Amino acid sequence: MGKNVAQKLIESHLTEGKMIPGEEIGLKIDQTLCQDATGTMVMLELEAMGLKNAKTEVSCQYVDHNIVQNDFKNPDDHLFLYSAAQKFGIWFSRPGNGVSHPVHMERLGKPGKTLLGSDSHTCAGGSLGMLAMGAGGLAVALAIAGEPFYVKMPKVMGVKLHGKLPEWTSAKDIILEMLRRHDVSGGVGKIIEYYGPALKDLTAMDRHIIANMGAELGATATVFPSDEEVKRFMAQQGREEDWVELIADPDATYDEHEEIDLSTIEPLIACPTSPGNVVPVREVAGRPVFQCMIGSSANPGLKDFAIPAFMCEGRQSQPQVSFDINPASRQMLENLTTDGHLSALIRAGARIHQAGCNGCIGMGQAPATGKISLRTVPRNFPGRSGTKEDQVYLCSPEVAAASALTGVITDPRDWAKETGMKYPQFKEPESQEIIDALTPPPKDEKPRELIMGPNIKPLPKFYPLEQHMSGPVLLKVGDNVSTDEICPAGSKVLPFRSNIPEIAKFTYSQVDETYYDRAMKYQEKGSMIVGGENYGQGSSREHAVIAPRYLGLRAVIAKSYARIHRQNLCNFGVLPLIFDNPSDYDTIDQEDVLEIDDTHKALKSDEVFEVKNTTKNTSFKVKHHLSEREKEWIMAGSLINVILARHGG
Repeated sequence: MGKNVAQKLIESHLTEGKMIPGEEIGLKIDQTLCQDATGTMVMLELEAMGLKNAKTEVSCQYVDHNIVQNDFKNPDDHLFLYSAAQKFGIWFSRPGNGVSHPVHMERLGKPGKTLLGSDSHTCAGGSLGMLAMGAGGLAVALAIAGEPFYVKMPKVMGVKLHGKLPEWTSAKDIILEMLRRHDVSGGVGKIIEYYGPALKDLTAMDRHIIANMGAELGATATVFPSDEEVKRFMAQQGREEDWVELIADPDATYDEHEEIDLSTIEPLIACPTSPGNVVPVREVAGRPVFQCMIGSSANPGLKDFAIPAFMCEGRQSQPQVSFDINPASRQMLENLTTDGHLSALIRAGARIHQAGCNGCIGMGQAPATGKISLRTVPRNFPGRSGTKEDQVYLCSPEVAAASALTGVITDPRDWAKETGMKYPQFKEPESQEIIDALTPPPKDEKPRELIMGPNIKPLPKFYPLEQHMSGPVLLKVGDNVSTDEICPAGSKVLPFRSNIPEIAKFTYSQVDETYYDRAMKYQEKGSMIVGGENYGQGSSREHAVIAPRYLGLRAVIAKSYARIHRQNLCNFGVLPLIFDNPSDYDTIDQEDVLEIDDTHKALKSDEVFEVKNTTKNTSFKVKHHLSEREKEWIMAGSLINVILARHGG
């Protein structure tokens, strides 16, 4: 039987286990990437592990999230990350080089390789025919140290694309259509592989958009074949020698099937406050807008800026609209300048920002209170923009540009009809201006010291799992709680990413401002959280586990978990329990005291076990689905403790 692309990638990197969906497998990791919001913890973890030199083929540390320098914290961390890259033999991308995912695609990504990143949107690398996955920082640190990455073998969902996109639609509408059909948990436990005749019309950067937002579906990875379009992209980047063909066999099969006729796609938009809240643009057209933002890792290609530039020629954005342009990379900014597209946008009233994540991660560009912001970014979780009462919609560059010019949410087809403008015929050039601004690892093995500013603190100590667990439910939350809600992003919080006692003060502040003070009372005794479906969706940031763990969190009981967050809970010794009967969720109230009599016995058992609600004098059943490895980590209090014990630390 033939193999699909995902199966070929996994089979060629399999170090342990069998390729049976749901079974744990080990994978050799060829490349890693870290960004600065998560990379500081990775570098501290490498230091704690005593690593001398990276053992991967390629590892790169990017500075793209925390590039606003309001005080010493971010620039201090930039120097720390540069010194760590030099010490551990890692590539370094300085502030202003751009967002990690498109820059990695331009300069380092290779078809047929595995890529693990401490950023959930690392899956964007699947656009090149890579097996690219996001993970918690500790898993990435272990990969840098040469250890396999362990994950449950996903199912492979094949999505056949046929037909041709109509004018005024784009690749963003394809992934929004997937989200409209499957919502934010429809990809959990799956690799999504796109195939079919329509791929010939999707450039590598079009595929990047779709692969990037596979994270919003909850998918383990998104995979495209490495075909002639990928070869053309690699040649455009001056790296054709890195191209290899990787396509599905003619008789390849898939565990699940989906099909999209691209000719039926229309402009779509995700309404607040979820990427899965997707409707046709015409359903919400006419609502006044006050910000339109183009760029980010989800729309990083030259076309994503060129089409809006053509639309803006000789026109002005509305005066109440903040029209924000975020070039995805230094190279992209250079090409936009050379081609004249930047001038067209500037003359139309656009604000040009430095190449980086910027407003996507709440680092500047916050919208006005309660006012609509249209963004080509991948996420619109509550408060992620930096404004607590935000109204963020996700859309294509065409929709964002049309709306900036009219001042209301606008379907670009209607705008084109009114203005008489034909859809711009844009074809990517065969070659681009190339800026190779990454700093390679040092060639010598001279010992180097870490440069650590006063805001960088060592990792807290995590104690082994107690025999008897008892504590209050300090918080009860609903479905699809995101890591942005657990540990907020933005310029106020993320500068403390290397200072756990300080960043812990913001834990769950978006949901309940009293959580930190209440948790501190139980820091030594321990506490619990109860959640609904898909608990911990979104960003891979392990701070969303380390901070509540520091505050005494010992267990989460939820209906289901997002993959990366569940792994992070295991990595740092927090029990990720699952309701055996989901309806038991309704029987628990916040502040109820829950009790597990013998956690060690419960952990060693694969059967369901009992949790007592001592407040109500009732009980209910839970399960854990932990692998033997994960049990060891939780028993020890964290994976870090296991590693240190192995090395005599």
